[in-house]
Amino acid sequence: MLDLSALRQDYLNAELSENDVLPNPLSQFAQWFGEAQNAQVAEPNAMTLATVNAAGQPSARIVLIKEARNDGVVWFTNYQSRKGADLLHNAQAALLFFWQPLERQVRFEGVVERVSAAESDAYYHSRPVNSRLGAWSSPQSDIITSREVLETNLAHYAAEFGDEPPRPPHWGGYILKPTYVEFWQGRASRLHDRVAYRLVDGAWQIVRLAP
Repeated sequence: MLDLSALRQDYLNAELSENDVLPNPLSQFAQWFGEAQNAQVAEPNAMTLATVNAAGQPSARIVLIKEARNDGVVWFTNYQSRKGADLLHNAQAALLFFWQPLERQVRFEGVVERVSAAESDAYYHSRPVNSRLGAWSSPQSDIITSREVLETNLAHYAAEFGDEPPRPPHWGGYILKPTYVEFWQGRASRLHDRVAYRLVDGAWQIVRLAP
């Protein structure tokens, strides 16, 4: 149906050296994220989250990063969703950021844990009220008969909670604690720069990978 063999683009914006990156990958990520913001990349906080279920079936979806800190990357979601069920059975996951205008990717691999209830509460109560009610209203990843189910649920919980809904027990945060982080900078002739951080005995080792 689609022949895309002639669709290609050369990458000429920048270069990346293993000699120039910061010692900690989260610090390097923060630097690149700031550059993506300064370049006005659309939704630089959007990341692909890949999980694997108990049967070994992978799945991926876009979620939004809410915090990058020294021990990992944080996002929030429904614990009863498909990704939540996957992580319950297999806590290993991967994240991917793609900032096309900068011709850059960042990959994270590691183990996922839930953040504390206090952290989930704090973020939940910082959200707009309709987003907080939406966390109650959507049985995420379940089959529903129509959109009216969501609208009926939203009206129900708005009437029940008003402007102060509590955090649902099935909703909260995760943190991916990386053991591998890779920075990819597009280069000409498909000879891209790839710099990877590997956690070995508690210390980050930095290596260059062939493209």
